[in-house]
Amino acid sequence: MRPPAWPIQRCYSRPVSVESVPVVSRSSRLLALAPILLGLSCTLRVAANTGSYLIRGDGFFDLHTYWLSGPALAHPGTLYDLFYLDPTKNEQLRFIYPPFAAEVFYPLHFLPFGVVAFIWQLGLIAATYGSVRLCQRLVGDGSQRAAMLWTAAAIWLEPLGGCMEVGQVGIFLMLALLYAAYSTRWWVSGLLVGLAAGIKLSPAVTGFYFVGMRRWAAAAFSAVVFFATVALSYLVASEDTRRYFAHQMGEVGGSLAVGSAWNQSWRGGLSRIVGHDVGSGPILIGAVVLTAVLAVVAWRALDTDTDRLGPLLVVQFFGLLAAPVSWSHHWVWVLPLMIWLLNGPWRAEPGARALGWGWFGLTLVNVPGLLALAQPNYSQISRPWYLAWGELVYIAAALVTLGWIVATGRRRV
Repeated sequence: MRPPAWPIQRCYSRPVSVESVPVVSRSSRLLALAPILLGLSCTLRVAANTGSYLIRGDGFFDLHTYWLSGPALAHPGTLYDLFYLDPTKNEQLRFIYPPFAAEVFYPLHFLPFGVVAFIWQLGLIAATYGSVRLCQRLVGDGSQRAAMLWTAAAIWLEPLGGCMEVGQVGIFLMLALLYAAYSTRWWVSGLLVGLAAGIKLSPAVTGFYFVGMRRWAAAAFSAVVFFATVALSYLVASEDTRRYFAHQMGEVGGSLAVGSAWNQSWRGGLSRIVGHDVGSGPILIGAVVLTAVLAVVAWRALDTDTDRLGPLLVVQFFGLLAAPVSWSHHWVWVLPLMIWLLNGPWRAEPGARALGWGWFGLTLVNVPGLLALAQPNYSQISRPWYLAWGELVYIAAALVTLGWIVATGRRRV
């Protein structure tokens, strides 16, 4: 007799797809921690700047000149005679901006300098975050938390961190110019560029961007606004305005240590190589003309119908190379450049990631600052050949970037 068959209970496991398993990537964890990382980074950055100023007294020197410029307006003709004495170099730092800038900075002197410095740093951090968000919108990629991570890292890069250390206005101006490129309203774009040029002449190069993009109304209105700032300056401080535009404007390069490793313009780089200030001679003119040709070719390689950030970067980097003085903390445009390279329309092109992370490494390590430690003297131009050529670092990297844009554009055709 066969034994009774016992019922066999079958256990079936439900198939689980790989997609249904939650996977927390490293980038997801970073995004989740973005607010905390940003807060920690900002706290450390502000503390480091404040501690350096209190201990060594070598910070916020540009902000000091802004703070002193306001009261000078009450004494006609003295704006460009007052100076802040840098205690570390025993150097007299004078106000070198148009008189309109002093009018904009006028309210600063109503507060104690320590309060101004603290608020200024917070403002620069906010402007950095705003610049990142505008870049994300211009390239069509990026979240708020990603912008927090960019900001947390960017304030430790030499151009932006250095801008905070000296209290520069450059990040605020970059934010204004990025919004001018982002806005489709001609009067908003023209107003922002005109006001920025009235505060510091270098943003005027953005007019080439408007012309290249065929935004004729914005280009014309930016010029109108700039001349309005000059007219207002003449009404408020006529003597200082005449003095600036007749003499002071052209003497800016001559009053600064153009040969310092911190000066990453063609004039600084060429002067270090030949051993003397090249001024505005044929060597400098030739370099600027060749750079202009390269910039035009790079512009033509871009698709200006769909890409508004890339052409703006080409113009701004040309301006940095052509200016008499481009201190390393003036190179704040490396932040939009990295975002464009790593998240922009050409991010999948060969070399884009290498260039983006290469700029990140150069600015994080602060190569000009390291080379400056070996320069014979802050204001001395002549130096050993290996230092002179090595101190072309930002200039060379900018030329490589423009060359890559040209080569990539031709390959994409």
